[in-house]
Amino acid sequence: MNVIYRNIALFFVGILALSGCRTVAPTQSGDGADLNLNALLKPVPTTAVMSDSAYFIWCGTMVRGTDGTCHLYYSRWKRELGFNAWVTHSEVAHATANDPLGPYTFQDVALPARGAQFWDGLCTHNPTVHAFRGKYYLYYMGNTGDGKNTKALNFTHRNNQRIGVAVADNPGGPWQRADTPLIDVSKDSLASDALMTSNPSIAQRPDGGFLMVYKAVGKQRPGVFGGPVVHMVATADSPTGPFTKYPKTVFNAKGTDFPAEDPFIWYQGDRYWAIVKDMHGAFTPAGRSLVLFDSKDGFDWNLAKHPLVSTLQINWADGRVEPVGYLERPQLWFDKGKPAVLFLATTVDQTSSYNVQIPLK
Repeated sequence: MNVIYRNIALFFVGILALSGCRTVAPTQSGDGADLNLNALLKPVPTTAVMSDSAYFIWCGTMVRGTDGTCHLYYSRWKRELGFNAWVTHSEVAHATANDPLGPYTFQDVALPARGAQFWDGLCTHNPTVHAFRGKYYLYYMGNTGDGKNTKALNFTHRNNQRIGVAVADNPGGPWQRADTPLIDVSKDSLASDALMTSNPSIAQRPDGGFLMVYKAVGKQRPGVFGGPVVHMVATADSPTGPFTKYPKTVFNAKGTDFPAEDPFIWYQGDRYWAIVKDMHGAFTPAGRSLVLFDSKDGFDWNLAKHPLVSTLQINWADGRVEPVGYLERPQLWFDKGKPAVLFLATTVDQTSSYNVQIPLK
């Protein structure tokens, strides 16, 4: 979206504010209901990019080790395979830096292919890394299938997506993977996650337990795509489960079977927060964008007081404003409990892609 369209979108957001709707306003951020991530976004240094000429780069999640080293986990697959090979050939790679804004240097593949006989044996994707109780947990989507790279999306692999977690004593690994998914599909054919589970996001609850929000696809809609595409909540006492699922779906919008994707959740102040990709303007007049939700309990989610996080553009520190086609997979890194860096995956036209690290005020 170019600057003119962005300004038009923000104009209409302002009109909604005058009519009593909760929306973006230039107020101070804080731990309570006034968190305004859009107001915190700073221009991006041109060095705050993780890219590779031989690979598509997607996702991006970072944890800092006790020695100060920044460990970035991201998805990658060879460019020669095409953009849709993410679903068949993605692997979760690992890079390090001395600063959260990079530059990052590739180190190894954290979650490599390990054979079609495993539930996650051919593809790992959608990583999100956390430090809990003295250990490190790398949550991800894994799948298996026929291994065929197709120009269109390979739905055998897409519908075999499941959620897993790998565990390590150190952020550099080695990572121990499980032989069964952490969040599998439900056996009930009418369940909202009967077809596939993906895109995990997790936060520690104030009581010490854990709350996960994940993407799910049901079988209510005919055809290989299935649907609707929704998000569900699950809780556990341990980072490795077992997780109890709840049937109520979240981030819903009337008139669409696929309103949202890529949530990143955390607990701050007196509530949970979630950055969510708005697929097509289901939640604000800004169209496809990143929006903010909040929740007191992690089960009932509403648009936050300042919902718009970002439109499809990057404001570079050298003064350029770059429209992009996609701005996805939001992940935050926290410094002393406050959001400090927003990691995003982006591409203009799916011929190349990279991770960008946006500093926050």
